[in-house]
Amino acid sequence: MNAHVPPYDPALPRHDWTLADVEALFELPFTELVFRAAEVHRRWFDPAELQLSQLLSVKTGGCPENCGYCAQSQSFKTGVAATKLMDAETVIAAAAEAKAGGAQRFCMGAAWRDLKDRDLPKVCSMVAGVKALGLETCATLGMVTQDQANALKAAGLDYYNHNLDTGPDYYDQVVTTRTYQDRLDTLAAVRESGMSTCCGGIVGMGETRRDRAGLLHQLATLPSHPESLPINDLMPIPGTPLGDSPPVDGLEFVRMIAVARLVCPKSMVRLAAGREHMSPELQALAFLAGANSIFIGARLLTTDNPDQDADKALLADLKMRPMTVRA
Repeated sequence: MNAHVPPYDPALPRHDWTLADVEALFELPFTELVFRAAEVHRRWFDPAELQLSQLLSVKTGGCPENCGYCAQSQSFKTGVAATKLMDAETVIAAAAEAKAGGAQRFCMGAAWRDLKDRDLPKVCSMVAGVKALGLETCATLGMVTQDQANALKAAGLDYYNHNLDTGPDYYDQVVTTRTYQDRLDTLAAVRESGMSTCCGGIVGMGETRRDRAGLLHQLATLPSHPESLPINDLMPIPGTPLGDSPPVDGLEFVRMIAVARLVCPKSMVRLAAGREHMSPELQALAFLAGANSIFIGARLLTTDNPDQDADKALLADLKMRPMTVRA
């Protein structure tokens, strides 16, 4: 071996992944894939720790987008009523309650196509108030301009969530009111502002394994990997185009977590929507494969989530603990 060439370290972040590379990871024997992901996970994180996040819908329903999985789209009859944007005081009080319940990170979601300048001051007040509680802050508000991203950063927003949802080849089967490039442009504005990006997707929408690889390939080849990478298992909503989607096999879901950990080794890989229908054993496998964050609280926007007692029992059974808060 040439002494001047450092040995390849699979735990180091890289941005030269090809789609074929990512597909090859999916094809590894299951135990080999999970073993590799667990090794990489231990390089950057304590495997016994989970970050506990809580999500609040600060503006529900009435969204003009037609995302085929979403109960909040005005295009579908799902029984979700449109509401106005909450007052900052109400949101801050909910964040304080979440912190008292063990949350370390508080996420605020609004069912908008894009953030309007008229709503920006109220949102910034929410962010500043939640940040003052000592919580990590995240928001998902649709598309944002550069000036809006800068203002959110100045207010104290740590992360901005804007998911790619799926791979580029399958995207138009899920949503047609916003392009893939629109999503990439918002992520670019978030990075430029200095905020961290929160970006992932959903499995179980009828996509193929290649589409899942396509999503992770997109994330792994961004100018910087998303610091937060949520993987959602579709919660089918009656009345939406994807409401009758068959569930993804549990081992296939774990493969998605493991490959995400391998291609974005320093990201927080978040086990997001779908835990309500996952067994404790499946969740444990996901943690072994590299997931290191969960959402707590009874609701995730408009869908159910395991209750607090169930999550406490799960962590106790696995001898896992809340993540040490970073300065």
